[in-house]
Amino acid sequence: MITRKIAVLGSNSFSGSDLVDLLLEDPQNEVIGISRSPEKSALFLPYLRHNSPRFKFHQLDFNGNMPEICQVLDEFAPEWIVNFAAQSEVAPSWVHPDHWFQTNTVALAQLINHLKDQKYLQRYLHISSPEAYGTCVGTVMEDAPLNPSTPYAASKAAADMLLSTYHKNFQFPLLTVRATNVYGAHQQLFKIIPRSAIYIKLGKTIQLHGGGVAVKSYIHIRDVSRGELAILEKGQIGEIYNLSPDEGYEVRKVVRTICDTMNVPFEDAAETVAERLGQDAAYVIDSTKARTQLGWNCQVSLDEGIAGVIDWVNRFWTEIQQQPLEYIHKA
Repeated sequence: MITRKIAVLGSNSFSGSDLVDLLLEDPQNEVIGISRSPEKSALFLPYLRHNSPRFKFHQLDFNGNMPEICQVLDEFAPEWIVNFAAQSEVAPSWVHPDHWFQTNTVALAQLINHLKDQKYLQRYLHISSPEAYGTCVGTVMEDAPLNPSTPYAASKAAADMLLSTYHKNFQFPLLTVRATNVYGAHQQLFKIIPRSAIYIKLGKTIQLHGGGVAVKSYIHIRDVSRGELAILEKGQIGEIYNLSPDEGYEVRKVVRTICDTMNVPFEDAAETVAERLGQDAAYVIDSTKARTQLGWNCQVSLDEGIAGVIDWVNRFWTEIQQQPLEYIHKA
């Protein structure tokens, strides 16, 4: 019996598709997905394994189809909406900063201004980013000041501030999550963990920006999806929740782990290149609130998660070889 209706915006994204996959494991959930591109193959969309009549996909673009998106949402009348739809890459945001603000802030403003008047909506989960904090060192809690270092981060910080005004003035049922460096099977191939495994299989050299000394908190996608579901079920309206692992790792250590797992010498597989503009030194944030208030914790170790990515690359290797390995920007 269907007892809960959920809309996932950006359902074709890595994080969005994994949340859909998790939601469809519960027979009480009916889910719609909205993304600007057509549905991809099982290489990128884990939820396809369900082949479920409880999921319906709509191909609609935030920047060109907002009236249609609002109509679909009104007709479906979801109690919960989770919004992953965003321009999310950092380095390209310096080239077309207006594209990032158009999607992440302006289009969002149009959506929220419509949703604020809809009685069906009980909970709206906004996918923010710890990059809004800037360089994260020490204990960075949810109330840390926003200090973005890139146009991408600035566009997400602007979105966060915009949404907070709707919560304050219209009692908009806002929940916000900031998860650290998400990884796992089905991720975009240009991301460092899948790309490293792919490059090793291809015999190509892995480039480490700035020598890979930046510290990042790699968290498995399923741990993040479980956290997002816990926030939807038990989170306090108006609150922000950080999701992070127990510790951060230098990027070079993560790549070394991949090399060790694939029995390739790190020194042969990687090289140092220039650091990216605006790269923050560390993303180490505190997730005590989610752990204590929601009972959430990380269950997938980095070694286990990396092994899962390598297994996924091996299983889909024929298809992966036909895919582009670099980021391709779409306005």
